[in-house]
Amino acid sequence: MKTDSSLVLVVDDNEANRDVLSRRLKRQGITAITAENGRAALEMVRGHRFDLILLDVMMPEMNGYQVLETLKADPLHQHIPVIMISAVDDIDSVVRCIELGAEDYLFKPFNPVLLRARVGASLEKKRLRDQERAYVKAVKQELELGRRTQADFFPHSLPDIPGWCIATAFNPAREVAGDFYDVFRLPDNRIGLVIADVCDKGVRAALFMVLVRSLIRAFAEQTSTTPVDALHSVVLTNNYITSHHHNNRSHLHMFATLFFGVLNPENGRLTYINGGHEAPVVVGPSGMRQLLEPTGPAVGFMPGSQYHQEQIYLEPGEFLLAYTDGVTEARAPGGDLFTEHRLFRLLDQPVSSAEVMLQRVQQAVSEHIEAQMPHDDITLLAVQRLAE
Repeated sequence: MKTDSSLVLVVDDNEANRDVLSRRLKRQGITAITAENGRAALEMVRGHRFDLILLDVMMPEMNGYQVLETLKADPLHQHIPVIMISAVDDIDSVVRCIELGAEDYLFKPFNPVLLRARVGASLEKKRLRDQERAYVKAVKQELELGRRTQADFFPHSLPDIPGWCIATAFNPAREVAGDFYDVFRLPDNRIGLVIADVCDKGVRAALFMVLVRSLIRAFAEQTSTTPVDALHSVVLTNNYITSHHHNNRSHLHMFATLFFGVLNPENGRLTYINGGHEAPVVVGPSGMRQLLEPTGPAVGFMPGSQYHQEQIYLEPGEFLLAYTDGVTEARAPGGDLFTEHRLFRLLDQPVSSAEVMLQRVQQAVSEHIEAQMPHDDITLLAVQRLAE
């Protein structure tokens, strides 16, 4: 006879009933352990890993309803299926047990065929649920590893530049994200400033984000003898992606909006390319001064894309704020977007530092979406030239 590795707890205050159920389970190849009352059953549950519980409704001291309610309130044991058994043919009792979380209901005396069928079905559902939980747990572990790996691609610390303050904020909507920022020193002591948003979400976007970030950083550090050479990394990145990752076999057509600026801390000159990204804002003591509009299409969107660079000077006391569309497109519970208008209204208010600016924006977005999880990744990068 085929054996079953399942372990079942039989709970009944009547010894004859416990014996009958145990023998019939044994014929199915199932190991059974018995308990004479509800309190003993709860003690046994704490010490064993049961796959099923057959639980009598009417018992002294602690009845089956109380045991069932206690089990379903315990996160450690609420997943164990319970079949209630009773000599009372009462529909109200059946309804109450199902509402409390019982898997099934059996009446005494036990019909052997029905007992076998109900026990077999409950154990099979338990096996499937266990497999599902194990799969979900494995996926969560993989996503957590992915999150940690992705976090390694973000700067572990920001450059300390005399006369300047740089602040960043990153709030992913999922375990892994398509947004990223980067702040790094170039060989000639200029500072690379990058913020980007991949067109998709989740794992696919995170993998593409790693590709774009790595290419931008590698090309910039290899060719950064002049501002033109440094920003040429955007063109090289676009050409690499469109040449090697756009093909009919994979159907992969991903791109990233990207702002890449090169800052000269000595004189405040910022040379930049905006590849289809939300326009960063230059904020002065009296409010918004300028928007750094796109100077080319998104990176990876099409082969041979043309980009041109612009430059501005950040004066003492001015800020540069770059952000992803997770800020302006943050949704309130009713669907209302946060919008550029709300963001720009915040930026027109006086602020003392880059950190305070980011805190103000994050708080406003958080209040807008209320208790909801963000719909999209929210990333902010602020650069402040300190007043002389």
